[in-house]
Parts: sequence; C-alpha cells; structure tokens
Amino acid sequence: MNTVKIRNLTLGTGIPAICIPNIGRTRDEILSLTRQYQNMHMDLMEWRADWFEGVEEIDRVTDVLTGIRGILGDTPLLFTFRTAEEGGVRKMDSRTYTELNKAAAATCMADLIDVELFTGDAIVHDLISFIHANHAKAVVSNHDFGKTPSQSDIVYRLRRMQDMGADIPKIAVMPQNRRDVITLLAATEEMASDYADRPIITMSMSGLGSISRFSCEVFGSCMTFGSGSMASAPGQIEAEELYGVLASIHHAL
Repeated sequence: MNTVKIRNLTLGTGIPAICIPNIGRTRDEILSLTRQYQNMHMDLMEWRADWFEGVEEIDRVTDVLTGIRGILGDTPLLFTFRTAEEGGVRKMDSRTYTELNKAAAATCMADLIDVELFTGDAIVHDLISFIHANHAKAVVSNHDFGKTPSQSDIVYRLRRMQDMGADIPKIAVMPQNRRDVITLLAATEEMASDYADRPIITMSMSGLGSISRFSCEVFGSCMTFGSGSMASAPGQIEAEELYGVLASIHHAL
C-alpha cells in the first residue's frame, strides 16, 4: 500500500495518526481550542466547520482558516463540513456545499478537504479535481449513523471512493451489536489486504465500536479520531489515552 505524506505527517505506516476534531462555534472558541490541542498528542486537527456559527459566510470561514493555520504551524489540517444527513449539525444545499469546500481548498490553509461520497458523483469528481488543483488532498467519506452495512457493501463503498480519486477513503458506521463491529473490522482487513493502494480510514462508532479505534493498525486503518475537550462523534476516546494504547499495540506487532 502506498503512503500519503501531508506536511510532516506520513499516513499509512507506523502508529496510526490521531486526529482531534475542533467543534468550536465561534472564531475565538475555535482558535482557543486549536491552541489547547497543540499541547495534546495530535498528529493533525480536523476543523468541523459545520459547528461554526458563520459557516455560510465565506469570508468568515477563510478568516478562521487563516487563524488556525497561524497557530498550527506545520501540523496538518483537515477541513470538514459534515452535513446533517451524515451526522453533522446543519443542512447545506449542494451548491453552497461545493462553494464552501472550493473556497477552503483555494486558501491553501487546509491540507485535506472532506468530500462526502453520496453528495453526487458529478459534485464529488468536480471537488476532487479542484482540491488537487489547489495542492490539497481529498478525504472522500461516508458516515452511516443508523446501521452497519454488510461487509461487501463497506468494501464496495471504500473501493468506489478509491476509484473516484480519493487520496484517503473513509467510512464510519454505527454498530447495533458486537457482530457489527466484527463486520467493520473484517471489511477493513479485506480492503487493506486485497484492494487498497492508498491509506484508508475506518471506524465503528459508539462505545460498542471503540475497539476499532484502538485496533486500527492491526486491521489496516491509518488514522483514528480522538477527542480533545469535546467529542464530535459517539465513542471518541481522549487523545492522550488513545495514543498510549495505539503505541502499545504498535510495539507489540
């Protein structure tokens, strides 16, 4: 499997990267959290822009991105507007969603831009091309907060993301029982072993799926999300605690 290098971070080898989501609502809160997270075990930060009160005003978004970059220095930044349909806090029509993500990519402040797979093929292709033209990477994602799809469906979605040009395919699913967690882990292993030619990110959400956040290196996921002061999804584990377990597993392999 090929690796992906983003600033000083190489994804796809070694201890899985820890990404801390920033879900501040105001500019001051977002920048304050960014400073706080810089002192934690964070390999990259995700700005969940759907939480930002001014997200529909492009100039305010680019202003915050500039402020975040000034604090992060060489720490990579993932820009994400998570739609309400996939677990985010607000709705956004496809035209505005496209304009927002293009504006974020054009600033060159974000290193990765999240693009939701089911936004529509034409939009996804257009966004990936624009992101690449602006020297950023595309994380093409799918989040199922209702269920865990079958193993074959999870693998199909990840392969589709890869075929569409995602630099990093990502899927997160909700387990209803322990067998669902095993399904996600088995799909991760199958994708990583048989089909992936680039790093992938997978996780099973909620406390029931927390083992997937610890065991990602064993099964083939390159990154996991750990909480700073606030979690952005059910089952996230505090970043420092998460790193200790990831390092122990890595050294045992």
